[in-house]
Amino acid sequence: MQDNVNILWAECQQVLRDNLPQSAYQTWFAPVTAIQWENNVLVLQVKSQFVVEYIEENYLDLLSRVLRKVFGPKVQLEYRILMAGSSIDVPSESMHHVMAAASPVVRTQSNTMVEAWDSQLNAQYTFDNFIKGEPNKLARAAAVEIAKNPGKTIFNPLFLFGGSGVGKTHLATAIGNEVCRLNPEARVLYVTANTFKLQFQDAVNHNRVPDFLMFYQSVDVLIVDDIQYFADLKGTQDTFFQIFNHLQQSHKQLILTSDRSPMELRGVQDRLLSRFKWGLAAEITRPDYQLRHDILLYRIKKDGVKLSEDIINYIASNVTDNVRDLEGVLASLLAYSTLTDSPINMALTERVVGRLVELHPKTYAAKDIVSTVCERLNVPEKVITARTRQREAVRARNIVMYLIKKYTDSSLSQIGAVVHRDHATVAYSLNAIEDLMSYDAVLRQEIASIERALGR
Repeated sequence: MQDNVNILWAECQQVLRDNLPQSAYQTWFAPVTAIQWENNVLVLQVKSQFVVEYIEENYLDLLSRVLRKVFGPKVQLEYRILMAGSSIDVPSESMHHVMAAASPVVRTQSNTMVEAWDSQLNAQYTFDNFIKGEPNKLARAAAVEIAKNPGKTIFNPLFLFGGSGVGKTHLATAIGNEVCRLNPEARVLYVTANTFKLQFQDAVNHNRVPDFLMFYQSVDVLIVDDIQYFADLKGTQDTFFQIFNHLQQSHKQLILTSDRSPMELRGVQDRLLSRFKWGLAAEITRPDYQLRHDILLYRIKKDGVKLSEDIINYIASNVTDNVRDLEGVLASLLAYSTLTDSPINMALTERVVGRLVELHPKTYAAKDIVSTVCERLNVPEKVITARTRQREAVRARNIVMYLIKKYTDSSLSQIGAVVHRDHATVAYSLNAIEDLMSYDAVLRQEIASIERALGR
């Protein structure tokens, strides 16, 4: 019976989606669930009385026609309202009048039942498939701690910032999903700043701001995505300030994401900005080569695809801006291969990458080569300029000089300035490493690995 009502309600939602603006459907009908269909009585679960009244004031006629078409002319309607940890059944007088010709009675019930809280989380975003790397190390570590004990750590609020597609939404949502897994009774809510803004505007227009505040202040973990869209919205910011203070003082967890740091936000009130800095502001930077490589390995293993190491290196070296582009390239490769029934080779890879990202000739700075060499060889950068003759330090320093000479226009004196050595020492070291490469296969492999990391 429950499967049947879910199918019928999904059909209603499709009709509503086709007849309403996307923002209106996502705000008011996407979160609604059908929980019972018995004796011509349909029970819909909504989040608050505010939602019930807004739907009936604005979409009652459309909803009535859709329900009669899908559930039949005798359909009767009840709402089950989630509020403060429980749900209560209430009658809808407006729906009673609209449906009076077909169904003169709207049944009511007085019992109270606990229902699942609709978190609006994307269940596919978890810690398990959020690949850890240097660009997200701090943010991920804090996120894991928060998920274990939301609202009780020093990371409240957690303010995640970084460019588009670096994984902010994934990580924020992963926290919410983990909290729900560890504590199914927790009231976790994910909302975009734009949706919050639209809901608040509707609340103002229909004198429902107290209901709006009550709903948000009942949340245990609030995740607001793309908070930068609150800029220059005084009323929205004033209301969010109240919600923020209430949740903070109640030891509830706030998680915010933005495309820039709190210090760079414009059009946001100082009192909000100061609160954004109370906990931890953690930047997620563009994925480095190693993280891009690891993400690709994870995805091809998950999808059961076989790619050569050369192809993986090519993608990781040329698709550098964000994780979303990486996944897009991989998806396109799989689609091309499947549709044309052809293997994924380098020619296909180069063609797909060239169409989806703008390829630029590689330019290098000496500091980039230093950091890449030290990262790959697992040595601190300070050894490059140190006066030490330890084998690992000398090897790293010589590789740095060799690659700077190979990939930049630097003179021997300029190379010497990077490694704090004189012209003669640089010349000697370059001759020595070139001679060593002629017979040391391990050294050649090390340098080749570093060159792939540089995108060569």
